[in-house]
Amino acid sequence: MDTCRIPANTSKCSANTMECFMVLSTQAQKISIGILCGLFGTMCVFENSLVLYVIFSSPKTRKKPSYLFIGSLALADILASIIFVCSFVNFHVFNEAGFSKEVFLLQLGGVNTSFSASLSSLLLTALDRYLSISRPSEYKLLMSRRRAWTALAALWVTCATIACLPLLGWNCCVLDSACSELFPFVDINYLSSWICFVVVLLGCIVYAYAHVLWRARQHTAYMEKHQAQAGKQNSRMRMDVMLAKTLVMVLAVLMLCWSPVLVLMIYSIFSRLSDHLRKVFAFCSTLCLLNSMVNPIIYALRSKELFSSLRRVFSRFRRQLKATEESPEAESSHKSSVIETICEGTNAM
Repeated sequence: MDTCRIPANTSKCSANTMECFMVLSTQAQKISIGILCGLFGTMCVFENSLVLYVIFSSPKTRKKPSYLFIGSLALADILASIIFVCSFVNFHVFNEAGFSKEVFLLQLGGVNTSFSASLSSLLLTALDRYLSISRPSEYKLLMSRRRAWTALAALWVTCATIACLPLLGWNCCVLDSACSELFPFVDINYLSSWICFVVVLLGCIVYAYAHVLWRARQHTAYMEKHQAQAGKQNSRMRMDVMLAKTLVMVLAVLMLCWSPVLVLMIYSIFSRLSDHLRKVFAFCSTLCLLNSMVNPIIYALRSKELFSSLRRVFSRFRRQLKATEESPEAESSHKSSVIETICEGTNAM
């Protein structure tokens, strides 16, 4: 089998370079990737769209910063699924390489923006839980809706700016520098910087959740001691602890799904990748879609408020469906009644 390698420490920016990154060599591999992307992508869009609808259709949930951040996470996962599946399948399954460098970097920027925003939304959610548990008396003042929207705007602008740097000129074609072995036209130094950015985000999230879990444990002990006296504050603590545990589950899934991709990215910076490892990277990339698909399932199962809203949505949908099914029967009955009345009037004449 012919192999196509990117020489180390050189810039390769011709049209033939795109074909070097099409690592799926058999039809079975392409079909497997296509099925995984189609299944995970479709489920991800459906589930996260449902989460967004549930959050913003309820006046109670859409006013809370916690659910605004979860809504941002759902939106990022939807965009990541659509852009990733379309570009990834088009490139690796259909081997479409007719687009320009700018178009490819624009697609890559969209994927990076969405996944970075997803991770950053988790960070804001972690900080929200941190403030809610560590400073409950000042929480509403510190985390108002206006501040939450401002933080989300800053988040998306920052992620978009960082993701679009290769398109704006930080690529190995413009700089005539070493290219990444995993992504066409991507400068190896940019990839290193992006990995550092992701690692810093993960580190901040882990730190925030470690503190949240520590305080959650203290709250649990407090609730057991003051069960009869706590009242409304007791209920608030239970909600905070429950949501904290839910988001830790999200973080665990995130680490499990993203670790293989990050490890291979880091390895590619310091060493050459074999064709086999590049194929492994292509399949591991679909785990990012799995992460986006699992997140809303965790919300529905763990968040009582979202689960209750979801049940109301399905209950309303069933009533509407039942009314739609009964409507033709009622109309048919009405027509039969009218016909009988006309017949009776004719016989009377």
